[in-house]
Amino acid sequence: MRSHHFLTMAVVFFALGCGREATFQVRESVEQLFVTHAKPGDTLVVVDSANKELASGVVDEQGSLVFRRLPPGKDYFVKTKGESPEQTRPLTVLSVEGSAPKVASYAAQKLVAGFNYLTMRDGTTLSAWVTLPRGKGPFPTVVNYSGYDASRPQDPNPDLDFLTDEFPILKNPPTDASAMLAGMMNYATVSVNVRGTGCSGGAYDYFETMQVLDGYDVIEIVAAQDWALHHQVGMVGLSYPGITQLFVGATQPPGLAAIAPMSVIGSTDSTLLPGGILNDGFALSWVTNVLSKAVPYGQGWEHKRVDAGDTICAENQLLHSQLIDNVAQARKVVFYDPQEHDRLNPGTFVDRINVPVFITGAWQDEQTGPYFFLLFDKFVNAPALRMTAVNGVHIDGFGPYISAEWQTFLELFVAKRKPIDPARMRNISPLLYSSFFKSGIVLPASRFLSYATYEEALAAWQAEPKLEVMFESGAGDTTYLGAPVETFRKSFTQWPAPQTSPLEVYLQQGGKLGATPPTEASSASQFALDPAAGVTGVLAPRGNVWDPLPDYAWKQPGQGEAVVFEGEPLTGDLMMLGTASVDLFLNSPVEDADLEVTLSEVRPDGKEMYIQSGWLRAGHRKPGPTATALWPAQTLKEDAWQPLPLNQWTPVRVGISGFAHVMRAGSRVRVSIDTPGGVRADWRFALQTFPNAVRYGVAHEAAHPSKLVLPRLMGATVPTAMPPCPSNRGQPCRDYVPPNNQPFAP
Repeated sequence: MRSHHFLTMAVVFFALGCGREATFQVRESVEQLFVTHAKPGDTLVVVDSANKELASGVVDEQGSLVFRRLPPGKDYFVKTKGESPEQTRPLTVLSVEGSAPKVASYAAQKLVAGFNYLTMRDGTTLSAWVTLPRGKGPFPTVVNYSGYDASRPQDPNPDLDFLTDEFPILKNPPTDASAMLAGMMNYATVSVNVRGTGCSGGAYDYFETMQVLDGYDVIEIVAAQDWALHHQVGMVGLSYPGITQLFVGATQPPGLAAIAPMSVIGSTDSTLLPGGILNDGFALSWVTNVLSKAVPYGQGWEHKRVDAGDTICAENQLLHSQLIDNVAQARKVVFYDPQEHDRLNPGTFVDRINVPVFITGAWQDEQTGPYFFLLFDKFVNAPALRMTAVNGVHIDGFGPYISAEWQTFLELFVAKRKPIDPARMRNISPLLYSSFFKSGIVLPASRFLSYATYEEALAAWQAEPKLEVMFESGAGDTTYLGAPVETFRKSFTQWPAPQTSPLEVYLQQGGKLGATPPTEASSASQFALDPAAGVTGVLAPRGNVWDPLPDYAWKQPGQGEAVVFEGEPLTGDLMMLGTASVDLFLNSPVEDADLEVTLSEVRPDGKEMYIQSGWLRAGHRKPGPTATALWPAQTLKEDAWQPLPLNQWTPVRVGISGFAHVMRAGSRVRVSIDTPGGVRADWRFALQTFPNAVRYGVAHEAAHPSKLVLPRLMGATVPTAMPPCPSNRGQPCRDYVPPNNQPFAP
């Protein structure tokens, strides 16, 4: 058999014109091959056993090259081009299905407190930082997985030295806030850098297949540890380490107990292309920032590891220069391509998550945005689900009420015990929140301490409605106005809330909103495209959106740059929850329009409070198959795009993203329509340009009745008085200015 094998290989090598044995190294992976230690500038090719070329590339200055998107198969070779080529042994490109390692390989990896490496199914090593509570364990355990500096060792904060006896994790703290909080609750924590970042091997590419499979392997390795309670672990994290949970959870690792994602995207495209308009503010700056730190030694701390003798970290830097330029990719995206983008859209795969889910989001989130609600009706296979939504900003998942509920969730579904009172955490919470929220607010006690057994507490939790909405966060603690404390909460069985009923109000002449369609035979207003609006934010030059009362600069639009409509003072309270739709008849002299619609409240005290906005590039206006009266659900697909007919009244629906807001009697509903920009702290919009000035018409006449459709909660009562303005987190205020619309002049 041995001689036959060598004879076969000799025939193959002869057929390939085999030259010298390769001096470079190649690692086999899933649909990829990783080359290191090659000669910079050499051209390498991948060929099959018939010498058919499958891919080629040039070796970078570090001697590295990654071949991606290769068809799975055996007997591939990597060789140099030239008269005397070097050639590898036969290589195998793995398939996803064929890559799964033996279960025993997970248990064979032993993790200890401090810095570790975890070996993935393709041999790539990921760096990790582990913290363990006092004692022998086993401990309830959580994993934090991201492209930030999750595994970076850091020195303890000397200002917290006095707490290290009570909270040992502070002696060797993780960098992630959620891991820190879990560690202070006596959970073991494992914080892992995704491949291509920090001291982890591989090359970075946004949620590529291997990054997701790595997440599966990470969970199984950690769950197999002797110190991991129940040999199942949870996942925690806000923003990037929140989003990773959605991807990893969908792979269904057996060792995963539950996930608790906070402040996540609804879909990559909803943050990158809101309404089909490129968000070249936060969306691109975030990717740029991650990529800048995914280059060799990009996070900085890797140097210290290597200088101290960490040869694995040094070797792992070699492939970092083979990262994918996701910024360039993003700038090319014009349409949603299901074949390419579904894999990056959590809405297409979170139905595969089969563990309990605790998800939170803030309606005015300045980073990941307000579209997290797109996931709320898609966790259909999660055996337990709690969704919490609040007005506010990106970090508000760490607010006191949500933190207490998060702790209860981890106790029930990761520790699998009756919730323990976080008394120690509560005692120091004013100190923590003073640093985090600049407010001395207090962590509340768990709501489930009175139950005698775990089973009783679990049953009580599961009997509660799945959706909890916090209203007027920022106004609930008058001592710390602007801190993340709500005035009241309401619970609902599902999203959208069954109690929601569309409330239609029509745009009228004179900047009015009315309950009935307009009757005028000819009536319209116009606004001018503002080419500079897209780069305009809502913060003052030195404003901080995370301050309790940020220094906002929410400016009124310039004369003629918006059309504004407002209703009569409400005779009763109006509570709203859901999405809204602005159904316009638009007249355009050019074939497209970038539109922004903004809902706000005009209060009796002369202030206007921001509620929510929506955006649309009008070429994407065709409603999608899931459209409702309250949400047009455009697909952004190429086959749905159509130019605007010139100088004709055309129906265009612009969706206002999810929100929850109360208007009390005496307030007035207000909607503005203008050019995108000026309402977000970190989002910016790459607007279309035209050679000449452009003015758009908005009809409010009998034949073309434009309207606003609001998500009214039927039968809801408001238990609190009107909050100050400003106070609501994420909702800036400004002095009221009456509408002054210009008549449309075709």
